[in-house]
Amino acid sequence: MSKLPFELLLALRYLRPKRSFVSIITLISVIGVALGVAVLIIVISVMSGFDHDLRGKILGFNAHLTVSQYGVPMKDYQRVAKKIATDPDVIGVSPFVLGPVVVQTQAAPGRSAEADTPLLRGVDVRTESKVSVLQSNITEGVFDLNGRGLVVGCDFAANLNLHVGDTLSIYSPGEIKKMKDAADRHEQLAVVPDDYEIRGIFDTGYYDYNARFIVSSLDNAQELYDLNDAVHGLFVTIKDPDQAAVVKHRLFNSLGDDFRIITWMDQNSAMLNAILVEKNLMFYIMFFIVIVAAFGITCTLITFVVMKTREIGLLKAVGASDRQVMLVFVIQSLVVSVFGVFSGVTFGLFAIYVRNDFLHFMNRLTGFELFPASIYGFGELPALIIPSDIIIICGGSLLICLLAAILPSRHASKMNTVQALHHE
Repeated sequence: MSKLPFELLLALRYLRPKRSFVSIITLISVIGVALGVAVLIIVISVMSGFDHDLRGKILGFNAHLTVSQYGVPMKDYQRVAKKIATDPDVIGVSPFVLGPVVVQTQAAPGRSAEADTPLLRGVDVRTESKVSVLQSNITEGVFDLNGRGLVVGCDFAANLNLHVGDTLSIYSPGEIKKMKDAADRHEQLAVVPDDYEIRGIFDTGYYDYNARFIVSSLDNAQELYDLNDAVHGLFVTIKDPDQAAVVKHRLFNSLGDDFRIITWMDQNSAMLNAILVEKNLMFYIMFFIVIVAAFGITCTLITFVVMKTREIGLLKAVGASDRQVMLVFVIQSLVVSVFGVFSGVTFGLFAIYVRNDFLHFMNRLTGFELFPASIYGFGELPALIIPSDIIIICGGSLLICLLAAILPSRHASKMNTVQALHHE
């Protein structure tokens, strides 16, 4: 004789596969729960991946803190950099010049010159590696900014059909202003731009950086912006990026009111908060899929109760309590829910594993890009599996499915014995 409780044995017996309508709707209930759980896992993992990868790209290309002076270039930046470096949490300080420029490619046989307005970032080669991973992201050529050297983003190069060794002419804002002032005076002024050689192409993995930035040496950027020995500010890297606000407060007290300090979270708060809100919103919306699937379990149990009315009457006639009868159908719902959740987790994790292969297949099949980097910023679909999210999804799904079983189970337990037997 089995040592299992008779409620469990009876529930498993009722779930035994048979060629009947009840077996079909039971299978549909399992599939419904599985799809709901799988969709939840896929969506939440993708949103978590967006947040994680975006933070990584931001912190890889940008520093944790940006220090500048209000309204004027920073002339004594070396003294300020030494003062910042004394903070125990600071691990790197590097000067920069940052601003828009107008660039023009060289005309070639069969190809006209093209223009664009990227952001020029002038960096100190000796200290840049302490505040960004730019030097390690070179995919073509080398990180060589000596003389008139230049490195550009891969998407910027692709948009203008540029390659390593090509020449790029750069007009500074000051030169454009001189030409405009001359035109206002009805004079003609020809400004010859400086020509730069593209010696490297970088790929940060984030479209916005790859398409909008070009990088030169600090000396060349200072010359283009007529800064002499001044800079626009300092990039600062700290040990723990999450402590940026704390370090900002300390540096503000140390440097004084003349300096403006911005954290990486301040610069990107709108984007990061939008992703967090979207993730939480999608979490709640997608749970409605599980609720819809739970109604399938309710319908299945109602069908079982109607078909097993006589058996319920016999159980109560031989002494089964209301609680035991209710437990039979609750266990039945639990088994269906567990199978559905387990299947959903398996399918969801597998879908995440093959997400980019499937995306590339659909791109080839449909002929257009389903996940364009120009819109979303990433070359591939990111995903991050967080165990706590999986636990919440599984636990919440099981709870919803069990709640869906309460009403039909309670109805079965309260059934009158005489009426149940008379039913047949």
